[in-house]
Amino acid sequence: LTFSLLSVTLLVSFGSSMLYGYNLAVVNSPAEHIKAFYNTTWSQRFGHGLGPGPLTLLYALTVSIFALGGLGGSLLVGVLVERYGRNGALSRSALLVLLAGGFMGFSRELGSPEMVIIGRSITGLHSGGCLLHSPFPMAYVVPLYLGEIAPKNLRGFLGLMPSIFICLGVFSAQVLGLPELLGKDRFWPLFLSVVVVPASLQLLLLHCFPESPRYLLIERNDVCGATKALHRFLGTPEVQDVIEEMKEEQRSLSSMEMVSVWQLLRERSVRWQTLSVVVLNAGMQLSGIDAIWFYTNTIFENAGIPVSQIPYTTMGTGAIEVIAGLIGCFTIERVGRRPLIITGFCAMGVCSAGITISLLLQAALPWMRYVSVACVVGIITGFCMGPAGVPFLMTAELFMQSHRPAAYIVGGSLNWLCNFTVGFIFPFLQMSAGAFCYLVFCGVCLLVALYVYLVIPETKNKTFMEISHIFA
Repeated sequence: LTFSLLSVTLLVSFGSSMLYGYNLAVVNSPAEHIKAFYNTTWSQRFGHGLGPGPLTLLYALTVSIFALGGLGGSLLVGVLVERYGRNGALSRSALLVLLAGGFMGFSRELGSPEMVIIGRSITGLHSGGCLLHSPFPMAYVVPLYLGEIAPKNLRGFLGLMPSIFICLGVFSAQVLGLPELLGKDRFWPLFLSVVVVPASLQLLLLHCFPESPRYLLIERNDVCGATKALHRFLGTPEVQDVIEEMKEEQRSLSSMEMVSVWQLLRERSVRWQTLSVVVLNAGMQLSGIDAIWFYTNTIFENAGIPVSQIPYTTMGTGAIEVIAGLIGCFTIERVGRRPLIITGFCAMGVCSAGITISLLLQAALPWMRYVSVACVVGIITGFCMGPAGVPFLMTAELFMQSHRPAAYIVGGSLNWLCNFTVGFIFPFLQMSAGAFCYLVFCGVCLLVALYVYLVIPETKNKTFMEISHIFA
């Protein structure tokens, strides 16, 4: 592991991956402050405040617009990656974060709720283009870049970094949201715009590192540039074997015909694989994890946790999330994909039902509030140990190379759309169904676990051809 390799891995994970986790959780703690700002601004403009329904609608849009931006970014960034390369696309995407930070940071000074919403959508645009949740394989800029610059023996380790930094991003937002830091009313615009710090660091330093050698050789046919990049990243002059491997890959890709989304959906030979991708990616978001991340404080408040203790309880769940993510990453090659994803969804389903039961009984049994907290922790732990990453891994493993891009487009688009749906609908579902709203998530989780148990085979240590034969 060379200094250049480690440095660029930490830089892009901190400057891009961490921002996705931060933006998921950052709207949680300042929710009441942002709503108060919306209400005050509306009153100044029109002479009357917003009712509970319209105010909830406006705030739900603020939360969920991040996912719509993500969907747009994931579909558009392929053009950037093809034109500017992996390194260049990451550098230019940081400019989006600076723009978003400006919108959100000056929104209160200018009395504009629209600037908050626009800023959130732009941060989604950035996340959709840089991270694992992108539906377009060429748009997986961070993992794509790291996977292409890493030697084989370090690919798994470096590929783990972005996931860990996403968890750290969630945890950072929970820590900075404490009342002692940026959790006060006057600081929420600064709290939302902190994202400019990692993005600025990436923008300033990333140009010091070479472009992906695979991109230079395979897509730009620049053998000299690829050789220099390999020397820098691998720290050795002996790179001829790697160059020959890339040339072989270049020849094989030139003779391969890629399948479109429409062809994938119509092809009967891969219908079970396609259905599995749909179930896994939709189930991942409809499991309710986004409701937990977006509205943790509201959930704890409804569970009867004292308001003064909620920020610290939320921070504790973030720390557990980081630990659970690490456990899942280090055990997946030992226990397999199926056990992790089935156990994760089952745990989430049981804990969702547990939240409903505890909320119904907390009036008679005050200690039930702690059961609610334990169930939220259980949902986060179950998600991070399996459903958080396995669907993306299995999407790659269930298809041959010719079908994989279309499969990612289908799965990733569903992922972002379901993310938006949960973020937008959950407040209204909670208002109408009360404690019973978590039973919806319980049903989704248990049905996905049952589907995986009955349909999807274990893919650990199997070739793509072996997996295709199992489905056939």
